[in-house]
Amino acid sequence: MFRKTTVPTPPIKAPVERVTSVLGPGIIWTGNLGGKGGIRIEGTFEGNISIRGLLVIGETGRVTCPMVKANNVIVAGSLKGNVMTEKLEIRSTGRVWGDVVTTAFSTEEGAFLRGQVRMEEKLELNLEELPAGEEKPLEPAQQPEEKKTPKNRTRKVA
Repeated sequence: MFRKTTVPTPPIKAPVERVTSVLGPGIIWTGNLGGKGGIRIEGTFEGNISIRGLLVIGETGRVTCPMVKANNVIVAGSLKGNVMTEKLEIRSTGRVWGDVVTTAFSTEEGAFLRGQVRMEEKLELNLEELPAGEEKPLEPAQQPEEKKTPKNRTRKVA
């Protein structure tokens, strides 16, 4: 009779805080990495990263990326490129060469950072999610180039 009625609020989707995919040691990957989930990189990666979730660069991980965008980034290996994240953690074995924009930042003793850190109160990552089964079209610079085979036939090379 005198109870306060509350309107239920829909739960807020939190980013995935666990690793769901691994790029293992000995793997060399060039390309774009995007989507949602958590990924751990222990090998070598070169390209663009835009992840809704957790990105872990392990001690053996080597990443070269113009801009890393992820909700949370943990670096224990090396990262060459700029970082935009809600939370960045650089472990004692971690090395980062690039500028950082973040809302939370922490390092362990021995961590290395060469670049500027800009702290923001709120950060809009604008992470894109592609529907399952769809890929972004390749930009002209990323189109496969054509090469001549020994028999003068043209073939596409990725």
